[in-house]
Amino acid sequence: MITAPLHTVADPVYDAVRTAVIELIRVGEIRFDSSAGPVYFVLHDVATEQRAHELAAALHAALYGNLAPQRAVIQRLRYS
Repeated sequence: MITAPLHTVADPVYDAVRTAVIELIRVGEIRFDSSAGPVYFVLHDVATEQRAHELAAALHAALYGNLAPQRAVIQRLRYS
């Protein structure tokens, strides 16, 4: 479980985010030395600023319990 003042991230949410980061690394969307936690997430060499915003928004939503944007990001990777 990840905790911060006034906010706790449940283990299943953390696991989903970590899995998504690993998938982004696996498909080459971000560099292999990106970090999938446990304390913070780092996504190196995102292709464009627009893509960085999309990934950041999906990560933020996921950390607050909404995994739908993250699922959409991963689905697009698998079918592009």
